[in-house]
Amino acid sequence: MKTIDINSDLGEGYGDYAKADDAAILGLITSANVACGFHAGDFMTMHQTAVLANKNGVSIGAHVGYPDIQGFGRRHIAYTAKELELMTIYQLGALSAIAEHAGSRLTHANFHGALGNLSFVDEDVAFATLSAVKAFDSTLKFVALPHTAAYRVAQKLDLEIVASFLADRAYTPEGVLVSRKTPGAVIHDPALIRERVQRILQEGKVRAIDGTDLDMPVDSILVHSDTPDSIEIARTIRQAAQDIGYRIAAFA
Repeated sequence: MKTIDINSDLGEGYGDYAKADDAAILGLITSANVACGFHAGDFMTMHQTAVLANKNGVSIGAHVGYPDIQGFGRRHIAYTAKELELMTIYQLGALSAIAEHAGSRLTHANFHGALGNLSFVDEDVAFATLSAVKAFDSTLKFVALPHTAAYRVAQKLDLEIVASFLADRAYTPEGVLVSRKTPGAVIHDPALIRERVQRILQEGKVRAIDGTDLDMPVDSILVHSDTPDSIEIARTIRQAAQDIGYRIAAFA
C-alpha cells in the first residue's frame, strides 16, 4: 500500500498564549514541525509539544525561523550568512535537547515564514541554513518545497529530501507559494483541498494560480495549524488520501 505523511507547523504559542489546537492536530498528523523559540514558542511550549507528539507517535522536526515573535517570523530581516548559520544551529540544538528530554529525537527540519520564503529564491540563504542543518546532524531530513532554491541546494548537499505539498496554499506558475497578501493565496474550501490532494497523489500535478498545471513530487502534505478550520482540513486530507488507497504514515 502506498503511504503519505501529513505534517503541520506546531508549538507556535508563547507562554499562556496558544495559537492553535495542537493536541487535536497531533491526533491527525504524522510529523510535526515545532517552533524553536525564535518566531514562536518557548521552552515550556516546545516541551509540551514534544511530549504530545511522542504520545501520538508523531515525528518531531525543527521549524527554524527569524527571531521575530512580534512579526511571527513573517517579516524579512537582513542577516549575514554566518548569522543565518548560527541561528539555525541554535534552534536545532534547543529543540533537539527538549525532544530528547521528552523521550524523542529530531527527525527533520524546515524553515518558517520569511526565512523559508527567502530560501525558496536565494541560493546563498539556502546554502547557509542548510549547511548548518547538515553540520548539526547529517541524518536529518529536509522538508522542502520542490521548484525552489532550497530544494536544489539540499540536493547538492546530499540531504535527504521530503517533498512537501501545501494543500491550503496557492502556487505561482514557477512553483513557489503565492504571497499571503494576494487574494486566493490561502485555500479554505474543503472540497477544493480534497480535489487538490487526490490529484497530486494520483497525477503528481497541481493547478497554479494562473490556471497552468505544475508537476509536483510529494512525500508529505502540510496542514497549517493556524489556518481557520485546520482540524477539518486535516481530516479532509487524511480521508482524501485514504479514499484512494493511501496509508497515513510518517516519513521518518
